[in-house]
Amino acid sequence: MIWVMTGAVLAVAYWRGAAQEGPRSLREALVKAGSVAVLALGGAAMDAQAAVVAGLALGAAGDFALARPAERWFLAGMAAFAAGHLAYVAAFAAMGAGWPPLWLLAALLALAASTELWLAPHTGALRWPVRGYVAVIVAMALVAGGLPAGHGLLQAGVAMFVASDLLLALDRFVLRDAGARRACALALWPLYWGGQAMILWGALSPAAALA
Repeated sequence: MIWVMTGAVLAVAYWRGAAQEGPRSLREALVKAGSVAVLALGGAAMDAQAAVVAGLALGAAGDFALARPAERWFLAGMAAFAAGHLAYVAAFAAMGAGWPPLWLLAALLALAASTELWLAPHTGALRWPVRGYVAVIVAMALVAGGLPAGHGLLQAGVAMFVASDLLLALDRFVLRDAGARRACALALWPLYWGGQAMILWGALSPAAALA
């Protein structure tokens, strides 16, 4: 619990400052990454699956990269998060994931297809990396949706993670209005960090998760 609480303190500190206007310093980037790195350390200390710990650690690396300027950092961050999603796929498969419900399969495939209309035209030279990332996160969500009963908390965390990525895509590529981008930033960070924390908690104690 102390690990989650420490991460939450760092997450709130980041949200109150840089998350609302974009990171402005190396210190803020370290606070941002540290809030998830602490979750990874906590997962390791509490004997979480190695793949879950890896997913969190890669998320922390992605957070740091996305908080730095220049397009090469954005690409590095996207690659780190994609690798983290693949680590989660491995973890969820080990938990007994099977086929997701048909409604979820249809919804996620429709969401992925829709990005060709509202996202891809705005991504420029990053179009194919973004397409690849969309495919990876949809795959992660589908595998999570196939987890057996008792993993509701973890699945809710995955849903929050996906929602945060949708907001990030809107903020980074689509929205131009400053007010709309600020609203995205205010909602994005709690969804993302909360989702990561719920994935960890759900992976540690599936019996106590929401059905």
